[in-house]
Amino acid sequence: MKRNILKVFNFFLFLSIGILLLYFAFRGIDFQVLVNEFKQASYGWVFLSLVISLSGFIVRALRWRLLIEPLGYIPGRLNTFYAVTIGYLANFAFPRIGEITKCGTLNRTEKIPLDSLIGTVIVERSIDVITMIILIIVIFFSKIHFFGNFLTNQIFNPAIKGVSGYFTMPLITWIIIIGGFCLIIAGFILFRKRLARLTFIQKGVAILKGVGGGLKTGFTMKRRGLFLLYTILLWTIYFLMTWVVFYALPATSHLQPIDGLFILVIGSIGIAVPVQGGIGAFHWIVSLGLTLYDIPKEDGLAFATLSHESQALFIILLGSISMLMLAIRRRRKKEIVEQS
Repeated sequence: MKRNILKVFNFFLFLSIGILLLYFAFRGIDFQVLVNEFKQASYGWVFLSLVISLSGFIVRALRWRLLIEPLGYIPGRLNTFYAVTIGYLANFAFPRIGEITKCGTLNRTEKIPLDSLIGTVIVERSIDVITMIILIIVIFFSKIHFFGNFLTNQIFNPAIKGVSGYFTMPLITWIIIIGGFCLIIAGFILFRKRLARLTFIQKGVAILKGVGGGLKTGFTMKRRGLFLLYTILLWTIYFLMTWVVFYALPATSHLQPIDGLFILVIGSIGIAVPVQGGIGAFHWIVSLGLTLYDIPKEDGLAFATLSHESQALFIILLGSISMLMLAIRRRRKKEIVEQS
């Protein structure tokens, strides 16, 4: 009961944050101008973005299979694809739960240990973070004065300021934190044998070993060249998904490929914010980024809304279809077992 209440609380908490970010994004805009932008939009480009997006889900599923193979399992392509899309769908319920959900889905369909799958996802996300850093460097130096000011003033400086706030805490606070940490370590060392007998500790160690086994796949993977190719292809797809939507609106149709790369990077940062599907955060940061091109806020929000909501609806559709297909498959298997 308490767990269900906590889940509901977390859902509405993250949703409230997203709604608050949406409010800040849309605050003070002329909604009539926004509506006119939607009326003038060429939705064929949005549809093309969704077709490209579908190939992205396929490539992500194929890349994940490469990480799973060193574990001694070769999951079915369809099952892996279903798991990936269901994971994305789950992010609209609780932020970042999609990774666990897709691992749980593949665990049920392919009987692959859950903890090992989690390890592969950690590797996968680490590679994506490295790719993002590379893209940020490329953008920063391609138009350092243009993009550099935005990344520095709107992203890096606020982040550094937030982190630096921890270093201005009073000395007594630091003493309490460090002292408490040392006491925990000392207690663990002194009572490690007793702690090792506890059931939940044993389960925790088993989970960590499983995750460690999954992490090793990044080093034991045989087809690394193919994994690299899939990674390049995946991020090329993400770039194309962003760039083609530029042509849907007159206000953004003049932007160049490097501009699409810039919007991809800052949009990915917005999606990473812990709210359902990046709602609000994506709209705010993308519309803010487009103001660098002297694009009015209404036009920027029209672009962000077309990009985000079209992908959100597509993910909901794909994820729902995947859940339905798995349910049908389980039902058929159950009927076969009962008949036999």
